[in-house]
Amino acid sequence: MTNQPYDGSYDPYQQHQPHQQQQQWPEGYEEQQQQQHQQQQYTQTFQGQTWDTQLQAPTAAPAEETAYLPQQGYGAGPLPPEAPVGYDSSGYDSSAYDAAAYEASVYAAPAQAPQPAPAQTPPPAATAASGYGPATTTGNARITDAQRARAEGRSPIIEPGMQPAALTAALGLLLAGGAALHDYALLVPLVLLQAVTAAGWFRLNGMWPARQGIALAFAGGLTADAAVLVAGRENAPAAILGTLGVWVLLTLVLQLRSHAGADERMYGLMATVTSAALAVLGAGYLAADDAAVSVGAVAVAAAVVARVLPLPTAASVVVALLAAAGAGIAVGGMTDLGTKGALLGFGAGVCALVGHRVASYDYPSRFVHMTAGVALPLAAAAPAVYLLGRAIG
Repeated sequence: MTNQPYDGSYDPYQQHQPHQQQQQWPEGYEEQQQQQHQQQQYTQTFQGQTWDTQLQAPTAAPAEETAYLPQQGYGAGPLPPEAPVGYDSSGYDSSAYDAAAYEASVYAAPAQAPQPAPAQTPPPAATAASGYGPATTTGNARITDAQRARAEGRSPIIEPGMQPAALTAALGLLLAGGAALHDYALLVPLVLLQAVTAAGWFRLNGMWPARQGIALAFAGGLTADAAVLVAGRENAPAAILGTLGVWVLLTLVLQLRSHAGADERMYGLMATVTSAALAVLGAGYLAADDAAVSVGAVAVAAAVVARVLPLPTAASVVVALLAAAGAGIAVGGMTDLGTKGALLGFGAGVCALVGHRVASYDYPSRFVHMTAGVALPLAAAAPAVYLLGRAIG
């Protein structure tokens, strides 16, 4: 074969022209790639913690849900890096190799997302100590101690201890001493009793803070005290009942103006009326005879202290009533009542035990014991002191 001179008519890249034409992108491809690029730009992966930051590891969305998967088919991925199509300096056809490598990199399987670490659960000892089960992302039903006690068949009654009983006894002695001195001396411990009664009743019913209701009940007690002092003991029943009627009507009007639900308004109405009634009826110590107040207050103090002694319930009740009757006889002998003070002391002791029992209901807190547990025995005994004092006086 003879060598012929090269006239420029032969192009060594001409035979690869069809392959180069296959690499040309279809019309409108660049606009499609720009749209896909914008979609990828706004694709986000959210990773956050639940409200339980200690017991559960943060979770991330699976990669299959957030990763962008290109459409299957040739030419779906982004443009390959620009390179001269054809032979390189060594004479090797680099276009085919580059296209194959690019397709392998584009259509590679997405990497598997790392599995989240298993949630750490607290040890059984810590769970048992706290009284609650482990928290979950859907929420854990936190029941009260009273509800748990009912579910387990236990009594939700916790009686006030010796410290509230000692405070009750001290307040009772102050009432007895004030009655022996003068009506205005009796007014000081009586106002303290009415304030503690109003606050303790709302807290006993789980309504705290209830400043408006407490203030309203306490104002009712002060109004009853003023009405009794102005009207005198002979008109004390009318003054007390009139104040109570006005305060019930006032409480009803205020509750009707409330924007709360029907059940909540009814519950607030009953709590406010009861608290105001107890505070107003406390003015019965001002209406009663001085000797009856002294006997009844000391009998309440003796009954409450005897009730908290470490005895069985039945025996403790009997001992408390006997102590109240004995205190009535002892203090009655110092006054004009004499042995009749035993009946007054026994009646005041019964009312005191009722108030003590009410303050023990439904797993009350320490604040309840130091307010309702102190005041309710004396507040409940006020009507009995007035009625029995007039009956036996």
